[in-house]
Amino acid sequence: MSDPASGLSALDRPNSYIGRSVPRPNLTRLLQGRGQFVSDMTLPRMVHLAFVRSPHAHARILGIDAEEARRRPGVVAVVTGPELAAICTAWVGVLSHLKGLKSAPQHAMAIDRACWAGEAVVAVLARTRAEAEDAAEQVGVDYEPLPAVTDMMTALDPHTPVIHPDLGDNLAFERRLDAGAVDTAFAEADAVAEVEFVFGRHTGVTLEPRAVLADWNPGEELLTVYQGTQAPHMMQNVYATHLGLSERQVRIVCKDVGGSFGIKVHAYADEMATVALSKLLKRPVKYVADRMESFATDIHARDHRCRGRVAVKKDGTITAFEIDDVTGIGPYSMYPRTSAIEANQVVNLVGGPYVTPNYRARARVVFQNKNVTCQYRAVGHPIACSVTEGLVDLAARAIGMDPVEIRRRNLIRDDAYPCGSPAGLKFEALSHHASLDKLLAMMDYEGLRAEQAELRAKGVYRGIGLASFIEVTNPSAAFYGVGGARISSQDGVTVKLDATGAVVCQTSITEQGQGSEAITAQIVATAMGVPIEHVRVILGDTDVTPYGGGTWASRAAGIGGEAAWQAGKALRSNVLAVAATILQADPEELDIAGGVVIDRAGGRERVGLEEVARIAYFRPDTLPQDFQAELMATRHYVPRKYPFAFTNGIQAAWLEVDAETGFIKLLKHWVVEDCGTLINPQLVDEQVRGGVVQGLGAALFEHCRYDEAGQLLNATMADYLVPMAGEMPDIEVGHVVSPTAESELGAKGAGEAGTAGAAAAVANAVNDALAPFGVTITEIPLTPEVVLQALDAAKDRP
Repeated sequence: MSDPASGLSALDRPNSYIGRSVPRPNLTRLLQGRGQFVSDMTLPRMVHLAFVRSPHAHARILGIDAEEARRRPGVVAVVTGPELAAICTAWVGVLSHLKGLKSAPQHAMAIDRACWAGEAVVAVLARTRAEAEDAAEQVGVDYEPLPAVTDMMTALDPHTPVIHPDLGDNLAFERRLDAGAVDTAFAEADAVAEVEFVFGRHTGVTLEPRAVLADWNPGEELLTVYQGTQAPHMMQNVYATHLGLSERQVRIVCKDVGGSFGIKVHAYADEMATVALSKLLKRPVKYVADRMESFATDIHARDHRCRGRVAVKKDGTITAFEIDDVTGIGPYSMYPRTSAIEANQVVNLVGGPYVTPNYRARARVVFQNKNVTCQYRAVGHPIACSVTEGLVDLAARAIGMDPVEIRRRNLIRDDAYPCGSPAGLKFEALSHHASLDKLLAMMDYEGLRAEQAELRAKGVYRGIGLASFIEVTNPSAAFYGVGGARISSQDGVTVKLDATGAVVCQTSITEQGQGSEAITAQIVATAMGVPIEHVRVILGDTDVTPYGGGTWASRAAGIGGEAAWQAGKALRSNVLAVAATILQADPEELDIAGGVVIDRAGGRERVGLEEVARIAYFRPDTLPQDFQAELMATRHYVPRKYPFAFTNGIQAAWLEVDAETGFIKLLKHWVVEDCGTLINPQLVDEQVRGGVVQGLGAALFEHCRYDEAGQLLNATMADYLVPMAGEMPDIEVGHVVSPTAESELGAKGAGEAGTAGAAAAVANAVNDALAPFGVTITEIPLTPEVVLQALDAAKDRP
């Protein structure tokens, strides 16, 4: 039966596609407004979505009164969590290779409990966003506040409430690693340094907020989703899985995205709700997060407390590292990449640049009633680098050795590759010592030390901080595929010569501002021998592009770029075969340059690509009957020998600390990175600089602050500080080049190196500046308050 006014079927028939018979929501009630049905004749087809979000960090939902909201002007529907659960199944963010990882099922909207302040409870849909927000204010929700778990350090205590009783406790994941003879190394050490590192939770603050427009076409039974995402094919699978569709029924369109940094590579509950509501209402639904929603619901990251210690001999040999890391992730493990990857990466990466064979680590991931955390730019690297490099500096201080010298004595030699780490990482070819030498020359290390001593005598406290790092790039299936996630580790590229002789490239990587489109065009143009302006790149459309992973984990150039190179070479060969047939020549004697087929030997122009295309497409009758022109080629690429293509580098910070106010002034920052072949040096340098700026933000400014009740206290740009141009130093970037032998291009990733080491370099520089006061600070962000408290504590010590 259908409603004659709306034309929508009454969805009260049971269905069983989610595993059990569940009654569909009754649209007669959902669409009722002012006591009558809302007519499609008076409303635009597309509707806008606003959410009623929980004001409590943890609360039971006792009842929802939406009658007044339904009567508001322009309102099309008001939908609750249980009603939407009949359309969209729940998910669990776990991966099988992270042994023991657990999480509770999460729904698109809260069903009976809200588990963080900001979780969506009710969806209000109206003809404009303003009308939807006005109506949302009229929804009454009766809550029973429940105890909130907000301190990750007590989350596992026996007296702490368990957020999800069915799970038994608040421990989501634990990993232990014990390599070598750690106890012996510490027992035989000449000095041991031990300290606790504290990292402030923060988020990505993308220029463009998360946005999604979903359009379910019931006539064709096709779902089209326009979304700012990094992984279109992943989202295609996610929506198909949880809406009871096949992947061929789902199309994801993702064009230029206004920044992401890992923030937009996850399946968010409110985005799942948006898409499910389109299927429920059979009309396009649009949702754009406002800035306050972004702070409360965009994934957070880096909420860690890590106790570390290091053993060192008098000659500077570091003999052991040991860490015990705790991180709070919110009430659920994020889907589908999970919230345990960051802690797992910390375990993998601590001590990575050094030869130290003895290493013990424990990481615990605990649930909290705060916003969820997950992968954000340089996942785990800033934590691991800050812990490692902080401990290395403490070891140097303990034995009275210069920070440069202790690194020289312990960094893996440049001629030692291939080799591995105590955590089981495999390194193909790195350049720690060459990078260190280049950095010291760039910054004039000895000159800065002399200047530091001269200024210190005048009461001016400047410091130098170093931070060596390794970076995971070009990930294989070892990251997600082995754990059961349908997240592709390969990328695909199709290249074709169109009928005008231009080149069209369709690639599975995506563009969020880092230059994916530019490097793809550059690679294809080089492979084909055509001007770059003759290449058009199409990306971000699952109906058009080959299947692939997208852009994340510094993989676009190394994996997507190699696929583009191979596809371009294959098409070039095909084009030359056609040209050779036309010219009655040997293909081996021909080449392409400047978009023209030429003699390989003398460079004489023979025929333009537009003429080759004209004959192949419109006059194939002039070609031999046994020859078929193939002017399209598709290639896929995935690394196989090494699970990851590791890069390496080193950073240095030069800064000044005002001991009276606690303010830190950044004076200069240097980075040397080895990311293999530099395809586009300008793009690489700007990626590094952008990463450094985000790392400096974490070091000095950014912090999602919660109170004891689980309320986010600074969810506006007025209160959440981000780095501004006027506060940033000049950032000088240099390179050492160690190409990966896994691919012909030899390219590794570069997108996260800047973020990986920046905070560690700044923290070490601050401690170097404050060395005369006997101060060691191991907490970020390094706000003036933190600096002054450390200085006051030093004064109080006998």
